Amino acid sequence: MKPLTLMVQGTTSDAGKSTLVTGLCRWLARRGVRVAPFKPQNMALNSAVTVDGGEIGRAQAVQAQAAGVAAHTDMNPVLLKPSSDCSAQVIVHGRVAETLDAPCYHARKPMLREAVLASYRRLCATYEVIVVEGAGSPAEINLRAHDIANMGFAEAVDCPVILVADIDRGGVFAHIKGTLALLSGSERDRIGGFVINRFRGDLGLLEPGLDWLEADTGKRVLGVLPYLHGLHLEAEDALPGGRDRGKEGARLRIVVPALPRISNHTDLDPLRLHPEVDLRFVGPDQPVPPADLVILPGTKNTRADLAWLRDQGWEPALARHLRYGGKLIGICGGFQMLGMAIYDPKGLEDAPGSSRGFGWLDLETALQEEKRLARVRGRLAFAEASVTGYEIHMGVSRGRALARPALHVEGRSDGALSEDGQILGTYVHGLFESPEALCALLAWAGMKQATSIDYAAIRETGIERIADAVATHLDADWLQTLVPSRPLSRRSAP
Repeated sequence: MKPLTLMVQGTTSDAGKSTLVTGLCRWLARRGVRVAPFKPQNMALNSAVTVDGGEIGRAQAVQAQAAGVAAHTDMNPVLLKPSSDCSAQVIVHGRVAETLDAPCYHARKPMLREAVLASYRRLCATYEVIVVEGAGSPAEINLRAHDIANMGFAEAVDCPVILVADIDRGGVFAHIKGTLALLSGSERDRIGGFVINRFRGDLGLLEPGLDWLEADTGKRVLGVLPYLHGLHLEAEDALPGGRDRGKEGARLRIVVPALPRISNHTDLDPLRLHPEVDLRFVGPDQPVPPADLVILPGTKNTRADLAWLRDQGWEPALARHLRYGGKLIGICGGFQMLGMAIYDPKGLEDAPGSSRGFGWLDLETALQEEKRLARVRGRLAFAEASVTGYEIHMGVSRGRALARPALHVEGRSDGALSEDGQILGTYVHGLFESPEALCALLAWAGMKQATSIDYAAIRETGIERIADAVATHLDADWLQTLVPSRPLSRRSAP
């Protein structure tokens, strides 16, 4: 029996595709359905390490959690990680294939289409339902040739499509009508209905518009999802919106530079959600505010973002911060910046060359072609606190500073802690997710007796809220069509 496949596409980026796929995966999993998420092509700098030792977009890892299965590279066979405005690292089946500019990438699409379909077929052999997330919008006519992300995939596997649109940004009916107008006839026929996302207010005021939309298009509105205030769902790529004023009741101030190629900024979510922490991202041409702790996050282009920090005046600002007793953490690329030098002789991230680091840790880093991908467990070197996380990096660091490690993971040392105890560097992402490590690191930064938060529970609560909204606000009869009428033979998930 062929598994049911449903594709969720959006009228725009950030329309709610990831959210709806997450909610549908959990709704189906609650009913005992073996469901898997799938995104043929993703462009994101937030990624995750899978059970089979590869790398996929972080949104698909969260969707796998919603489905109750282990994240696998087949769930996101093509991942693009931009390293500049014109080029991206291309990851196929979880491993780096090459770095390409846009014209070369589009020329590779026929080959990548085969990789996408191979992953899809493997998922079909194991799961009863595949919920597919599109990328961007299917109406991007300049990207239609050899499309593998939206309608090109839907037509290849002959699956129905649901179109989601965000009413909160305005123009929702124009977005839907405009998208339909730019599709071919067969693509329009494939759309089975619409979902309106992020609605606030009295639904009665919206109903005349919904009636018009159904009459005009001949397609159903399958539901209107409410704006879920305070919802936390890990971002696919974009930074969360900042605050102009400090968080009321905050006991610790943290500042993070919004690097142009910032990656895995989900590392900072436990801090951003902590009730006693005021975390702010500082963008271009903004002054660096006073803080107790500065965090240099991960980046897809370490040398270019290091140059950006210097151009923005961060080097003297960080020196002043340390001189007055502030603490500094560097994660992955941010850790490499803290050393004496960064070497990229093969031009793996940008033009070949080397850069002088900030020089606060006695180590040097050389970028290498082999990317380290690993899930890790360990503990902080300076406190009895467990750490769970993952590594995604191409750099190898060497130097005297590593003799004072920041962590002990998997029977080895990681990172460095400065002799004066002010600066900590690590390659481990997810550093703050363990409640024990979070409290210990906040205490190290100056906040004694910090409130403990369970970030894993917060993430799970967000998934449950979305699934509840799906169950409450989407058409019940349509939802039931997604539940297989008879079980398939049991097989172990990849």
